Amino acid sequence: MDLRLPRVRGLLRGPRRLSAAAAAVVVLAGAGTWTAVADDDAPPVRRTDRVMAVDDGVRLDTSYFTAGPAGRRPAVLLAHGFGGSKADVREQAESLARDGYAVLTWSARGFGRSTGKIGLNDPDGEVADVSRLLDWLAKQPQVRLDGKGDPRVGVAGASYGGAVALLAAGYDDRVDAVAPAITYWNLADALFPNGVFKKLWAGIFVNSGGGCERFEDRLCRMYDRVAESGQPDPEARSLLQARSPSAVGDRIKVPTLLVQGQTDSLFPLGHADAAAKAIRANGAPVDVDWIAGGHDGGDMETDRVQGRVRQWFDRYLKDDKGADTGPAFRVTRTGGVDSTDGRAQLRGASADRYPGLENGRRTIALSGREQTFDNPAGANPPAVSALPGLGGSGGLAQLSSLGLGVSLDFPGQYARFESAPVRDDLRITGSPTVTVHVRSTGDDAVLFGKVYDVGPDGTGQVLPAQLVAPVRVEDAKAGQDVTITLPAIDHEVEKGHRLRLVLASTDLGYASPAASATYTVSLKGDLQVPTAPDVTTAAAPLPAWVWWLPLAGAVVAAALLLTGRRRTTTPAPDPALAGVPLEITGLSKRYAGSADRYAVRELSFRVEKGQVLGLLGPNGAGKTTTLRMLMGLIKPDAGEIRVFGHAVRPGAPVLSRVGAFVEGAGFLPHLSGRENLELYWRATGRPPEDAHLDEALEIADLGDALARAVRTYSQGMRQRLALAQAMLGLPDLLILDEPTNGLDPPQIREMREVMIRYAAGGRTVIVSSHLLSEVEQSCTHLVVMDRGRLVQAGPVGEIVGSGDTLLVGTAVPVEEPVAEKVAALPGVASAVRTDDGLLVRLDADGTAPRLVAELVRLEVPVSSVGPHRRLEDAFLTLIGGSA
Repeated sequence: MDLRLPRVRGLLRGPRRLSAAAAAVVVLAGAGTWTAVADDDAPPVRRTDRVMAVDDGVRLDTSYFTAGPAGRRPAVLLAHGFGGSKADVREQAESLARDGYAVLTWSARGFGRSTGKIGLNDPDGEVADVSRLLDWLAKQPQVRLDGKGDPRVGVAGASYGGAVALLAAGYDDRVDAVAPAITYWNLADALFPNGVFKKLWAGIFVNSGGGCERFEDRLCRMYDRVAESGQPDPEARSLLQARSPSAVGDRIKVPTLLVQGQTDSLFPLGHADAAAKAIRANGAPVDVDWIAGGHDGGDMETDRVQGRVRQWFDRYLKDDKGADTGPAFRVTRTGGVDSTDGRAQLRGASADRYPGLENGRRTIALSGREQTFDNPAGANPPAVSALPGLGGSGGLAQLSSLGLGVSLDFPGQYARFESAPVRDDLRITGSPTVTVHVRSTGDDAVLFGKVYDVGPDGTGQVLPAQLVAPVRVEDAKAGQDVTITLPAIDHEVEKGHRLRLVLASTDLGYASPAASATYTVSLKGDLQVPTAPDVTTAAAPLPAWVWWLPLAGAVVAAALLLTGRRRTTTPAPDPALAGVPLEITGLSKRYAGSADRYAVRELSFRVEKGQVLGLLGPNGAGKTTTLRMLMGLIKPDAGEIRVFGHAVRPGAPVLSRVGAFVEGAGFLPHLSGRENLELYWRATGRPPEDAHLDEALEIADLGDALARAVRTYSQGMRQRLALAQAMLGLPDLLILDEPTNGLDPPQIREMREVMIRYAAGGRTVIVSSHLLSEVEQSCTHLVVMDRGRLVQAGPVGEIVGSGDTLLVGTAVPVEEPVAEKVAALPGVASAVRTDDGLLVRLDADGTAPRLVAELVRLEVPVSSVGPHRRLEDAFLTLIGGSA
């Protein structure tokens, strides 16, 4: 039975999808409905399990997830990886359901509880099953439709599941968006790259599928034939190509997010590159994301990737124009090693367009004479690069990312060519190429090309991502010029390091000719290295202030030691203020480059224990500048800040008694709330017992959510986690800048209660906020600033109830010229229009009776006069309406 494209098109596409009869699905059993337990911030998830019989007798085990109120929503088909089942994607399905999708998962043929034989995404089998599942989705009352029988749907999956997502988009035009990860574009190229059999990965495929007998007969026969000969034949290539997305690449015309692994000798980055070029040529939006992990190990960045997939579907399935789908190209880079756990630290680099694998080429000269080496009989012993199947918890590629060389080449079985030390740091992003001349004593030669990063002393070589490029050179007896495209990588070569090109005759992961032969290789050109100069690295994943405050003392001390400067003498502690959390006296700070413009000017106030102090003022009042000086991040031009009697300077030890939440914390989304807090505290270098983690968490009241990944948190929960981080160590003085930003009313109420509970233990809270009604309920005292100066300070009750401010009600709205006339009256300090009349602040000579008489004279239609009682009114009066 021929599975080539013309026949497949006739079977599956007329018009580009299965007919209703051919796509019939019978529901054999419903295993009931299961409801997930969710917290107050997430709706419960309803799950229904069904076994569906497709028309050729195969039974598919499925699960259907929905959450939230009734109504139609987009759908997502979520596919699993090879050797797995629907259970592997259950957590992601639940998350997508909570985010407003109807999600259908299933175990592919031959996996889990589904029946049938494995077809490696056979268009007549696994791909046709997807169209049948789409037919079923179109009948569900929760699923949004684009037309009769046409659900609004996206398909996502990793590896095997990623390929079926691409294939579904090519074979069924009802698919609206796809997000495949670490998958193949051409399965023949993946298992037979450049005509070389990838024997170890092929064996793992068969083994993880349960043995050859679990596969379609044609596939089993193909594997036995190629494994025995050690060389793919045209029939084998044709069979795998027909089951590859590349076979329908010209028909994939939907928005596609391609996530590919850098540490992947099974499906390397070149597959995503080929997919991106083909799909973009069809006019569809395509973004590319190179993650740190892959089939050979490393960090799979699961939470970040799933978050990006969700945004991708929000944009293209929900039509959310504001969804942040991320940059057109992103690559994860290692930024050193975390001393706390030895893991590579990750950060992102991005570009506004996908650079491809050849962008920004730079020539690196290589030196080396013509060299002769052997392919040993039986291809033993083989060189070692990657170890397929070692990817679950790390793998050799992870060691490579940490700068540890683990590759092995046997003497007499390779040629080596080397560059001079690079003069500057060199970032390789893409596929290097080199042209060599190859001769062999046999008919063909098989070579394995790799580029090592070699340390300054000539040793310590590292093979980036443990990747090699196999190449078969036919008719090599006469000699052939061969351009070798080396594996695509993203790797930084440090200044002073060398690049070493090695061409080996063997590799553990691949089949080499069993007959012995002698190869002779010489250079025909220099190494061409892509640099992708438009790809720029982002800042560290956590904002600097998270680390700055607890580490400020060490940083400043080190700087002074290196520069030899003397520290200005710190004023002695004031014993009389030892119990006072904060006293600010005559504080001033000029704007940068200005001699007479002040951000803060002659500010003085005092805060006592147990107070919740609200710091108020319009934009530009100097609040943030004051807080930064208080935390020791910037130095004042004049005046003094004392915390518990100690003068505040950058790195002052007393700052260990201050906790701060200033800009919103940066959390690692894949870690739980507790793990993020523990990681932060370890970074401070202080003893674990000093964290008082449990006490801080009790005050923040996060409950069971602490064990969940932060990516699942609502905005309110993230804010409370940020507060818990600021409260670690139970600082005596807690500083909060706009802690309720982005919160809804119930979340704001929870935040208020957290602040009150914290201060109730005898500690002090300073909160800067624009929500005046919330400040009025949360704070015991206020400091009001305007244009850098103190306007008023004191208990909330005194300021709100100040008798020199009157609320004048009027029968009709007051025009601005009238308000100006009132403001100019004798005894009136200011007059501001409100929705109901005027808010008038009297000066020392003003009285209410005289004000009423003047209002009557001006023919203002007064209906009532009385003292105001709202903080908002008092605030507007104090600052003259400049907010």
